[in-house]
Amino acid sequence: MSKVLNDIKAIGKGLATTFRSMLEPPVTVQYPEQKRPVSKRYRGRHVLRRYENGLERCIGCSLCAAACPADAIFVEAAENTDEERYSPGERYAAVYEINYLRCIFCGYCEEACPTQAIVLTDQYELSFTDRRDAIYTKERLLEPVPADGKPTPQKTPPGVFVKPIPEMPDFPEWKP
Repeated sequence: MSKVLNDIKAIGKGLATTFRSMLEPPVTVQYPEQKRPVSKRYRGRHVLRRYENGLERCIGCSLCAAACPADAIFVEAAENTDEERYSPGERYAAVYEINYLRCIFCGYCEEACPTQAIVLTDQYELSFTDRRDAIYTKERLLEPVPADGKPTPQKTPPGVFVKPIPEMPDFPEWKP
């Protein structure tokens, strides 16, 4: 008999919890009309940054690809010339691809980059209907050219960029 009473008591306790939660206001977010803010440390979609003059920060060193534990990044470097300059260094990334089917969003690529070219933003809306759409190319990853900058490739006077990583003035941190 006491077992039956204990079972009824347990059912009543569960129903009380259910009725209490029915009186609370709902916490449903009407996505995609309303978007919840993400944490400051959230790692989302990658972006390749540019300098304010429009040159790409990526110098094609492939350190991000070496640091990636999932082998999701492919970088193919090419030489810069004064007639066709993409970045301030000797080289630039002619091909830069990130396979989002492999990426685990660990942030190691961001930490390994010596020019702070690759950053992980707070954009989280990544969906693919085709496997080819999951491979983001350089064109999809590059941020737009700044208002005062020129698009790449740029023609530069000879001898302006002679160091592998030239001294560039510090710019405020990039914000998406």
